[in-house]
Amino acid sequence: MIDGFNRTIDYIRLSVTDRCNLRCRYCMPPDGISCLPMREILTYEEIEHLCRIFADLGIRKVKITGGEPFVRKNICHLIRRIKQIPGIDSVTLTTNGTLALQHLEELKAIGIDGINFSLDTLKPAVFHQITGESGLEDVLAAINKAVSLQIPNIKINCVPVRDFNLSEIPDIAALAEDYPIHVRFIEMMPIGLGKDFQMISEAEVCHLLKDTYGSLEPIDGIFGNGPAHYYHIPGFKGHIGFISAMSHMFCDGCNRIRLTTDGQLKTCLFYENGIDLKSLIRNNCSDEELRQQVCLALQSKPQHHEISSLPPELRGMSQIGG
Repeated sequence: MIDGFNRTIDYIRLSVTDRCNLRCRYCMPPDGISCLPMREILTYEEIEHLCRIFADLGIRKVKITGGEPFVRKNICHLIRRIKQIPGIDSVTLTTNGTLALQHLEELKAIGIDGINFSLDTLKPAVFHQITGESGLEDVLAAINKAVSLQIPNIKINCVPVRDFNLSEIPDIAALAEDYPIHVRFIEMMPIGLGKDFQMISEAEVCHLLKDTYGSLEPIDGIFGNGPAHYYHIPGFKGHIGFISAMSHMFCDGCNRIRLTTDGQLKTCLFYENGIDLKSLIRNNCSDEELRQQVCLALQSKPQHHEISSLPPELRGMSQIGG
């Protein structure tokens, strides 16, 4: 698939639920959100049907997201089905890790191509302060087991937040010293409750890491589906990555689209425009019409998220698909 600015689109982030068992302060209010009723959420059969359409059009990589994917029952069944679709080369998953431990052996057997664990702190008290819940030990146990099972492409995603975890950045990065995993630092984006927090730039995080470890050596190459760029610290088994949507805009190389849990196909995280594929599929439109609508949506994908006249996205990340 080629969009209106000649970018190849081969990656979709697919949200399977807007529910989450945590209440991270930059993502969801303490009392939660008004979650969609199940009848408004795409069924697994509908998701698989749409994934076959996407594969026909050129999507090769699928990321399963939420909310928290493991909140939805039988998520491994869906992953197995998507893995079997001709043309899909990679199926990965992002999770907060608190519910992952019991599913890892099945994911390994299915052939999951990678898991991203969200982890903003190594301190139980700070974990509770950020998420509103306990569970850090469950996350760390899941990461350790994923490593022991030799699940490929294990990544840690950390959002630096000045009032919570900035002093821990070197310690979190050190997870890539002892394990063959990649630790990525993600700049806070002004989406939903993220607007209430100051963005910590890649430059500031790099400064903290250089103060601790000396040097960061840029690495050429792609270590995932999306826009992260990576550095190597001498002696580390894994790499340090950055996803810096605010200070290092990467729109020119954007290769992704998103499908929300209620079937809205979004071409840009920052804007609310999209196409309602759920209504089309439930009104029994043909596969050819679905393909045409997806291609039509692709042509409306903006060139950059800062210079568009499109209406801004007002939903939070858990409602869009993190």
